[in-house]
Amino acid sequence: MAIVPETLTRRSFLLTAGAGALATSSALAVPYYARRHGSPVFSHGVQSGDVDCSSGMVWARVDRPAEVTLEYSTTESFLNASRLPVEKATIASDNTVKAMLQGLLPDQDIFYRFTASDPYSSHLVSEPVVGRFRTAPMRKRSVRFVWSGDTAGQGWGIDDVGMKTYSTMLRHEPDFFIHSGDTVYADGPIPDEIRLRDGGIWKNRIVTDEKRNVARTLHEFRGQWKYNLFDEHLLSFNTQCPTFFQWDDHEVLNNWSESSDLTGDRRYPEKEIGVYEARARRAFHEMTPIRYFPTEPGRIFRKIAYGPLLDVFFVDLRSYRSPNRGGTENGLFGWRQADWLRRELAASRAVWKVIACDMPLGLVIWDDYANSLGYEGVADGLNGPPAAREREIADLLSFLRDNAVHNVVWLTADVHYTAAHHYDPSRAKFQEFHPFWEFVSGPLHSGTYGPKPLDMTFGPEVRFIKSSKGGIDSNLPPSAGLQFFGLVDINGTSEEMTVRLMDREDRELWNITLPPVRAS
Repeated sequence: MAIVPETLTRRSFLLTAGAGALATSSALAVPYYARRHGSPVFSHGVQSGDVDCSSGMVWARVDRPAEVTLEYSTTESFLNASRLPVEKATIASDNTVKAMLQGLLPDQDIFYRFTASDPYSSHLVSEPVVGRFRTAPMRKRSVRFVWSGDTAGQGWGIDDVGMKTYSTMLRHEPDFFIHSGDTVYADGPIPDEIRLRDGGIWKNRIVTDEKRNVARTLHEFRGQWKYNLFDEHLLSFNTQCPTFFQWDDHEVLNNWSESSDLTGDRRYPEKEIGVYEARARRAFHEMTPIRYFPTEPGRIFRKIAYGPLLDVFFVDLRSYRSPNRGGTENGLFGWRQADWLRRELAASRAVWKVIACDMPLGLVIWDDYANSLGYEGVADGLNGPPAAREREIADLLSFLRDNAVHNVVWLTADVHYTAAHHYDPSRAKFQEFHPFWEFVSGPLHSGTYGPKPLDMTFGPEVRFIKSSKGGIDSNLPPSAGLQFFGLVDINGTSEEMTVRLMDREDRELWNITLPPVRAS
């Protein structure tokens, strides 16, 4: 478990800074009914992300254009706080502001505080919003993190219980959270209620105008993110735990690629998928604390170095993929990302290398399920030697073997159930790789589905699975109890990695402890 000072645990900070919450000067986002009359208001809490040993991104949003002051300190009292230059929240970025805090000490609690003032009336000053994160260590101390995916999908929105999985994850006081994609469902409207198969009614307590239809305009894509940030569990989570974001398909449209055909879909007035992809990407970067790459704006693949025990590699299987159908090429990474990934993995000196991937490797996922057509995932369903998109993965796996890159673990979501997959060349059609593990977990708050078939190109074996039964029991609501996340501990002494698959009631479903392979 991550080491935190005895004088102030994350839970005690939550109690002192927000649990009662949303209305004190050091609390979370201040709701509209409690705001100072006429002053700007922080409308969607705070977020932090992409934290390493010396830096971290922080984010907030104001309800109108404002001048925003950001302070940070190593103490909750903000004594001797550092202050960044005033930033302007403008309509151009939907009144969001985000900044990188740099020059931080490793393994240090960082408290940050946003305050907004009216640009024309300096006496109109908001209540501050406060968050906290801890920088990555330079020493070999234990690290704990969580991962999952799939938030507010299939019409299952914020009910009376809310997105409880976030609060369950927060109990474990993780150093950070990997959101493995489908961070929003831009193609998934939220209705006021859904009739359940047993005759009951699911009622979405919160529904916004932007969520009543699919997202098409930039305003509507931004609204997907703002909807999720109305959930009290997620708001509380964000004040305490950094989130490292990646995306998959539903940030734009189900299974989107260059071959997506919108000509027959009257919901979308523009028929070029690239129009919606550009709007979705802009909203993704505006509404999350993801790092910005000046040389490649909009880039999502990146590495977060989290001390000597862990490097996390975030891959993007969506932005550079070949068409799901009808294309002459079959790839997911694109050459620039593939070169980057091989280079960074080979250069990594961390004990564990986690590849955060937005789709599983060995599950058959069709673009058109009804007719088993098109490649949505990696596997082609033929159970043979690597072909089509499998070739990229085969090249990467053989590169890792040939360059003695050990202790590589894949974490993913996407399929709306939880599972542990072990890949071994002794079971595979392609055998030029070392055995490895892939762990699947999700959804956070979406429908739960049945298991997908395996493709034996890379020799996967299911060591554990929990899902719906599939068929008529597909798309089960969060109230069915099949919402999942993964919990990872890396021991600072033994350097072992323990992976636990958990449900939203905090029940441990399965676990394994992996010893590291020692370099010769």
